[in-house]
Amino acid sequence: MKMLDHFSKYDYEQLVLCQDQTSGLKAIIAIHNTTLGPALGGARMWNYASDEDAILDALRLARGMTYKAAAAGLNLGGGKAVIINSPQSKSEQLFRAFGRYVESLNGRYITAEDVGTSVQDMEYVRMETRYVTGVSNGSGDPSPATALGVWYGMKAMAQEAYGSDSLEGKVVAVQGIGHVGYYLCKHVAKEGGKLIVTDINPEAIKRVTGEIVAEVVKPEEIYGVGCHIFAPSALGAVVNDITLQQLKCDIIAGAANNVLEDERHGELLMQKGILYAPDFVINAGGLINVADELQGYNKERAYKKIEMIYTNIKKLLAISKERQIPTNIAANLMAEERMEKLGRIRNIYLNK
Repeated sequence: MKMLDHFSKYDYEQLVLCQDQTSGLKAIIAIHNTTLGPALGGARMWNYASDEDAILDALRLARGMTYKAAAAGLNLGGGKAVIINSPQSKSEQLFRAFGRYVESLNGRYITAEDVGTSVQDMEYVRMETRYVTGVSNGSGDPSPATALGVWYGMKAMAQEAYGSDSLEGKVVAVQGIGHVGYYLCKHVAKEGGKLIVTDINPEAIKRVTGEIVAEVVKPEEIYGVGCHIFAPSALGAVVNDITLQQLKCDIIAGAANNVLEDERHGELLMQKGILYAPDFVINAGGLINVADELQGYNKERAYKKIEMIYTNIKKLLAISKERQIPTNIAANLMAEERMEKLGRIRNIYLNK
């Protein structure tokens, strides 16, 4: 019942359950909103504790993609897929079976890589459907683009907090230094920022510290380190009732999705004087990059669009100050207002 309540409360359009016993595929495709265009969102592969957890994750992530696309100025809706398998169980057969389900939606949902999936996996999907992005002859791995957008957003936040968007001398604590976090660390280091990093994967730590000067702390210690900017770049819900009491930063700006455990934590951050860059605005670089494939991928054009994240962060900060509301609510309003205005235009030919 919890899942059905969630589906109704946030006005989802479609939920597709996918199964293929031969390949072992068990997946969910969630489509939240297609007001602005077809739903685009990655396919996440994860060994969920329960089917309900997987469905709720797909729904939550799909809604986030709607807001991400709208806030980024893209003519796309929000969708997401989750494949309920361990990444160790990957096979060509499984991803081709998934691709057939994507094809059956006839363009309402466009997939891409996500946590637990790769460019090679999307190549298998492409064997069965054209509705896939992030392939090898397209934009490829979205991680560098996502990190670039986060860096632009981080600079916009620094401008607001310190009167300068330079990160030189700023202490940036990065939680999660996998694909996106690694590239983000390189941007910060190149600009002269000082890094404190953590990750549960020793290999990720070894990769970063082998190339960049960075202090390493234990995963549970990252919340309490003194820093200018805290950059959560792993899993979500990291700002919660417990961690709020530990944070010693001026800014939260990272690549992770759903950073706030609950919307009310945005209000609590504002009360503490911590500036928060809403995740779906600051981490839109990867989506902007893969979306460019839909018109024939041009990296220079795509990366130029990613620069707009700086402007979008400044815009939501202005809304937050003007209306005296938390930045997460300001970001929601920014996305919702665009969907409402363009939704009316799309109804003109229907005489509504």
